[in-house]
Amino acid sequence: MSKHIPTPGQTVGPFFGYALPFGKDNELLAPGSAGSIRLHGTVTDGAGEPVPDAVLEIWQPAADGSIVAETGSLVRDGYTFTGWGRTSTGNTGKYTFTTVNPGATTPGSAPFIAVVVFARGLMNRLFTRVYLPEDAEALTNDPLLSSLPANRRATLLAERDLDGGLRWDVRMQGEDETVFLEFDGGATVSPDAR
Repeated sequence: MSKHIPTPGQTVGPFFGYALPFGKDNELLAPGSAGSIRLHGTVTDGAGEPVPDAVLEIWQPAADGSIVAETGSLVRDGYTFTGWGRTSTGNTGKYTFTTVNPGATTPGSAPFIAVVVFARGLMNRLFTRVYLPEDAEALTNDPLLSSLPANRRATLLAERDLDGGLRWDVRMQGEDETVFLEFDGGATVSPDAR
């Protein structure tokens, strides 16, 4: 019996304003709420140019590490943290979310935010993670990070802003390309990015 190879999905994007975005889609909780931070950055292509119409989605645990089970992700009430958000980039390739620092889901594990990137020209969405930069021991022991070459780990680490927010850029290709994950959970590193 021959093995069937899946066909690629349709090209992702460009995106239009019908049903995307929706109100407060990038606010996992209201800006200025206790414990809120800003996660922001820029999405660039292989030439280092901003990607003006990418869409990013994030999923994350709450600040205490609990997996959020609240309903209503598409109806933001300004109070309930749902652990999910979506935003698009503007002409400058910049994105921003209002969220919380995710907690560790198990003691000693490295807290991270799961990220999905959609952009024109992609045959499928891209999966990646953004890790908090503080806990060096947890980062060293993280199974995904420790499976990567040392020079590639930094593409998954956010930088802490002076105001407590997180800056994390997404590089779609080229030098310092962001590490993207395969569907089976393994990391994939572009051969030219090693």
